Amino acid sequence: MAMYQAEEFVEGGYDGSAYQPQFDAQFDQPTYQYVYGGSADTDEMRTTQARVTMPDIVQNFLVYFDRQVAEKNVSEIQNVYELSFNKLSERFYKNDPWPEVEHIEQIVGHDGVFLILYKELYFRHIYARQQHLSGMPTLDQRFESYYNYCDLFNYILSAEEPVELELPNQWLWDIIDEFIYQFQSFCQYRCKLKNKPEEEIHTLRSNPMVWNVHSVLNVLHSLVEKSKMNEQLRAQEADENPDEVAGDFGHRPLYKMLGYFSLVGLLRLHSLLGDYHEAIHTLRHVQMNRKTLSAVVPGCQVTTYYYVGFAYLMMRRYQEAIQTFCNILLYVQRTKQLLQMKSVQYETMSKQSDQMYGLLAVTLGLCPQRIDESVHSQLREKMGERLELLAKGDEKQFEETFSYACPKFLSPVPPNYDGPRVNLNKEPYQHQLKLFMTEVHHQKPIADIRSYLKLYTTLPVPKLAALMEKTEDEVRSELMCFKVRVHELILSI
Repeated sequence: MAMYQAEEFVEGGYDGSAYQPQFDAQFDQPTYQYVYGGSADTDEMRTTQARVTMPDIVQNFLVYFDRQVAEKNVSEIQNVYELSFNKLSERFYKNDPWPEVEHIEQIVGHDGVFLILYKELYFRHIYARQQHLSGMPTLDQRFESYYNYCDLFNYILSAEEPVELELPNQWLWDIIDEFIYQFQSFCQYRCKLKNKPEEEIHTLRSNPMVWNVHSVLNVLHSLVEKSKMNEQLRAQEADENPDEVAGDFGHRPLYKMLGYFSLVGLLRLHSLLGDYHEAIHTLRHVQMNRKTLSAVVPGCQVTTYYYVGFAYLMMRRYQEAIQTFCNILLYVQRTKQLLQMKSVQYETMSKQSDQMYGLLAVTLGLCPQRIDESVHSQLREKMGERLELLAKGDEKQFEETFSYACPKFLSPVPPNYDGPRVNLNKEPYQHQLKLFMTEVHHQKPIADIRSYLKLYTTLPVPKLAALMEKTEDEVRSELMCFKVRVHELILSI
């Protein structure tokens, strides 16, 4: 599948941020002055430019980081990526962005690959600290981050031979994870039309291909195809050697892991778009009951089970959803201390685990059954009285729990910029909530029938009709509905 080129998306003369590097002649060290481009809100920032001196420890860190990437020292790259970068961010850039890439170039030189990787971290830091960075990310920064991802993926995918780049698995997963997150964030942002400046509306209208859903899908599918990941997974299913079908690219850890993580990315993206059948179909060759490549990055494994379980829930495959949630929650329970010590994404995984407890409670409310005692004990502790309300079919509690535990759905198409200036970012969520609550409403009579059937080994229809205070025809109709609702098509993914 052909990759899009970054320049194809530049329409309407998009102009990035302006940078003005200066130098202190006395110390022969760069003193940086930078201006953020973007919306009208940044005019004040231009007039109050702050002179920022980069600390020596940060300069030394960047030189060392660049050298480790060039030498392909994966273990040391991992230490720098997971520990040093986060410590320096907390110390020097807790409430500020890292220096612009033009400033970094003065220190590490014109190493194109490293500068692309640095910009990936730079923009990710802005997105992660957006609550502390007023007005960020700006529209310009969202565009620039997208162009940087185009540069990164084109470098990896356009090469005729595997590129000489090695990165730790955690970083590779974070690249895919952040790529989808920023796309999700952009979709939400462009649908918030209320009070949006006319300049931003014009820029969004003039650049329809930036963060376009087709380009995002294209990247993920291209990475899967380049690595021949589906072919490798099919070989594993047949107990054959996957290396025999991996090809020159699929042999390399960079391509192999990006290919697998892209499958998980497609699972997530299709779920956010509400296409649950395609989401499950994406992992058709992944054997969830066996150790998979996602196990090398705990955050990837938790994300995989979260979206698989959620897709099963929305497809009414409740038993499989319950089994999926129980398996991963039991894993998180047993490895909690290890995950806290080793994973940089523990906070995110902890939140996803709490959401899965909510989804598990919802699923059990729709399809009651016995589950692992340790998971059930933790579920009772977290949900409390809400668990009983769900078991009784309380629709308000179903709605509240679903709202907390579901992902942030998105629309794949831009809004009508010429229409009323109202916020439309919640429409995809409201649509999915309506579908879910319709199913909950249809399940209410089934809960009554299920409660009576549990009391009797055999129960004639006339007696059941008397107990439910309904006619026999009404009960037969509800029994047929019950039969259809509880019948699940069991498929291995």
